Amino acid sequence: MMQTPHPSLGGLWLPLITPFRDGALDEASLRRLVRHYAAEPLDGLILAATTGEGLTLDDDETERLVAITADTLAAAGRRLPVFLGLSGSDTRKMAKALDTTAGWPVDGYLIACPYYTRPSQDGMVRHFTALAGATARPIVIYNIPYRTGVNLGNAAMLELAALPTIAGVKDCSADMAQSFDLLRRKPADFAVLTGEDAFFHPMLNQGAEGGITASAHIRTRDFAAVRDLVRAGDAAKALAAWHALSELPPLLFAEPSPAPIKHWLWRDGLIDSPEVRLPMTAVTAGLAARIERAVAA
Repeated sequence: MMQTPHPSLGGLWLPLITPFRDGALDEASLRRLVRHYAAEPLDGLILAATTGEGLTLDDDETERLVAITADTLAAAGRRLPVFLGLSGSDTRKMAKALDTTAGWPVDGYLIACPYYTRPSQDGMVRHFTALAGATARPIVIYNIPYRTGVNLGNAAMLELAALPTIAGVKDCSADMAQSFDLLRRKPADFAVLTGEDAFFHPMLNQGAEGGITASAHIRTRDFAAVRDLVRAGDAAKALAAWHALSELPPLLFAEPSPAPIKHWLWRDGLIDSPEVRLPMTAVTAGLAARIERAVAA
């Protein structure tokens, strides 16, 4: 299979929530969301990943989610890269998922490390090597050990970074020493995108190419301003802009995500329901009150 060179990845990517209503995919709200974010200064969208409750979507819903997003972006005249979130612990099934989605209108994949089975570093290298050979589209590895139970170390990450279709990592290692070491050692064409919203500014300052930032559902332009000021080398203004945002991620992650984000978007009128799928549950009354005060402000 012909493989592509690493694409240019960076900036502010949004892991889009998936709106539900009465147990079903809320297509009207999805179109409204995509039109809204098509007008925002984002660099890309991620569909059906953690924030998008991808593990609760069936195959038909995922395909419909991708199709509606692509159609809505086209109608808005916005060429915004879209990556599809995939996860699983069976390399064969993951390769089949890549084959199944080969004709879908996505630009690449965000693929989580295998969860629950806790493979060795060699097992994960072989897993991602097999997947990299199964698609010509770029893959961003999603390293999030506090969800998967296994951490892809930097030695293994750098081995995978040499593969043509392994384009970068969504770094949720929650270990700043590991993250900074990766930033020092990585090849220039391998993108490190922080997935820890609270680390968005410090990671950009250390040389990360960007972030996949769920909190950027809210005050998207302010997150983009931090990106732009860091790129421009205006450290003082970037820090001031970040300080003005820094209380938002703790609020939106005070209870399991994406329930707080959905509650805010619902109160803001962007989606018709804050519904999440079990085992996720709606925000508590106390957090709802805090969010509503923030929306009003």
